Amino acid sequence: MTNTTQLKLSAANIRKMALEAIHSAKSGHPGGSLSAADILAYLYMSEMNIDPKNPKDPNRDRFVLSKGHAAPGLYATLAERGFIPKVDIKTFRKAESYLQGHPDMKGVPGVDMSTGSLGQGISAACGIALAGKLDKKDYRVFTILGDGECEEGQVWEAAMFAAHYKLDNLTAFLDFNGLQIDGDITKVMNPTPFDKKFEAFNWNVICIDGHDYTQIEKAVEDAKACKGKPTIIIANTVKGKGVSFMENQAGWHGNAPSDEQYEQAIKELDEYINSLGGAC
Repeated sequence: MTNTTQLKLSAANIRKMALEAIHSAKSGHPGGSLSAADILAYLYMSEMNIDPKNPKDPNRDRFVLSKGHAAPGLYATLAERGFIPKVDIKTFRKAESYLQGHPDMKGVPGVDMSTGSLGQGISAACGIALAGKLDKKDYRVFTILGDGECEEGQVWEAAMFAAHYKLDNLTAFLDFNGLQIDGDITKVMNPTPFDKKFEAFNWNVICIDGHDYTQIEKAVEDAKACKGKPTIIIANTVKGKGVSFMENQAGWHGNAPSDEQYEQAIKELDEYINSLGGAC
């Protein structure tokens, strides 16, 4: 695993850039971008076989952001990894920008699937994984689902498909932060218990703290060791992680911070970076 401190620094930078994108656009989804940042940092900085200089390498590992509204987090990750220039983050959602509000595989280097309609991404990830099996390729497919997204029936059709075709080259992360745009997921349309449901669909189920890199790494290694089943890693996370006034607040699902709130958020993240010995 990449040095844990370096992963924490990368995740903090991802959070800062995601907020920069949203603040610049005056729109976007900060809560779920911040909750998934540690998972994105681990996958892109430590785990996946990818090359920013060759983003279409046929042997690369693939990643699909099924919860496509968290695009600021993905774009920030791609910038941190070197796929796109960091200065372009400020163009997010601008009319002339290639960084649209949802991931676009045609316009953004490093994006393997265009997503946005919830349930679509996990379905596409299944197809990519099956293609790898049919083509006898060694690449692995990773995807991140939202917990509110699991209220979509298409997610469970994909779950059935993945188990039926024994897609053990597919690892899905469930960003379980407990909140969606309208509030607590259990009060909007309760999709839990996630572990029992995926077990019933014949998936390998692993539950972790989605902000603990040791647990993330072990879960990914266990997923790779599991044969004959797809793996779902249920990652317990904090919506708005890293910014005190955003944490566990459903109101930050899809709102942009004001100038004052943005300055406060960046100050908090910079203080965290300094505590790790990093440079802001």
